[in-house]
Parts: sequence; C-alpha cells; structure tokens
Amino acid sequence: MKICAIIPAAGHGARMGKTMPKQFLELNGKSILRHTLHAFAACGLFDSLVLVAPPDAMQAAAEECVDIEITVVPGGEKRQDSVFQGVRALAADTEIVVVHDGVRPFVSRQMIRDSVDAAQKFGAAVTAIPVTDTVKRVYPGGFVECTIDREGLWRIQTPQAFQYPLLRQALEQAAADDYCGTDEGSLIEYIGKPVKIVHGSELNIKITRPEDLALGETIAAAGDFFAD
Repeated sequence: MKICAIIPAAGHGARMGKTMPKQFLELNGKSILRHTLHAFAACGLFDSLVLVAPPDAMQAAAEECVDIEITVVPGGEKRQDSVFQGVRALAADTEIVVVHDGVRPFVSRQMIRDSVDAAQKFGAAVTAIPVTDTVKRVYPGGFVECTIDREGLWRIQTPQAFQYPLLRQALEQAAADDYCGTDEGSLIEYIGKPVKIVHGSELNIKITRPEDLALGETIAAAGDFFAD
C-alpha cells in the first residue's frame, strides 16, 4: 500500500502577531515545522512526504527539510487550495493520503497509524477529541442565546487520512462548486461520503496564538510526545 503525507504550512499566521510565519517560530530550539516534519519522517509509514509552503517563503521551508526526503510545493490562497496543490504533487498510484497541519507538532505515531488504518477501512478518517466544556450559542451583541447539548460534539484535529481517489474527488468537486470547507473531512461530507472519527489528544494542539506557543514550549520541554 502506497501511503503519502501532505503537510500544509502555507499560512502566514496573522493571529500570532509575529513578523515571520508561525510555522518557522521555535519550540525548544527547533522550529514548529521541523518538529512536525520529524514526527512524520520518523513514523516509517510513508512512501513520500509533501510540504506545502508559502510561495514567498519557499527557501525558508526548504531549509527546514535539509535532513528529510520531501517535496516542497507552493501553497494557494486558501487551505484547501494548498492541500490540492499537495495532492497534485502525489504519484497517481498513491492509495492513502494523510493531511496534517504543519503547526501541530505534537502528533503521535499512534494517531498517524490509527488514521491510516481507519482510512483504509472506511475511506476517510479525522482525528478528534470529544467536547468536554459547556458550549453556548451567543448573539452578535455578546449575550448568551442558549446552551448547546455537547453530547456527540467533537473537536476536530489532524491528522486526517483518506483514500486517494476519494480526497481527489472531494477537492475537485469543491473547486467546481466554489465550496470552501473548514477541513478536508468537511469536503468528504460535502460529497455525501462517511467520515470516521479517530481519537486524538489534548496535547495535539494547533499553534496559532501566542498562548499556544507558550503551551507548546511547555509540552516540548516535557519530553518526547512522538513515541507510541
């Protein structure tokens, strides 16, 4: 089975408030992106890795890959455009595609394997954790409208894994319809196909704001979270 991974890291991270894209910021002496890439390279599952980088930061992205065999391609305007760029770079005989945020550096090998196994069996799988906080719907003015029943609600993460023809079909249909999803799983839902949930982790954070960076420093300093 030919398994490939796409790491979208083409954003500029405006919410981080830094002068450089967030994926190049350091955690414990190593960039966020390099932590993520090393987690996938060390996994031993993949026939190829594709990094989708900001078009104006291709050289910086390539410098993060000096010790990893990986293809670097420029990203698009939106996330799904960038993922589509990554899909176009894959070999036609690819069977399973794993998509993982470049700024989720604490992914475990177990999560990656579970996602691949679920995609092989069900076609599409997304990593997620159940919602444990109380959830409220709020009016535009900032007042609570109602409390939402959290039963059956999950917070979606990556990795997300798909059978290659299914993901390509979903991306092509979304492009044709000018539909924009919030993640790859939502594109599979859009074409009416089922998506399997795989259990993630509270440690599998996406680093988008300064407080995430501070939390990431703590996690990175605490030990190896790439192990099984």
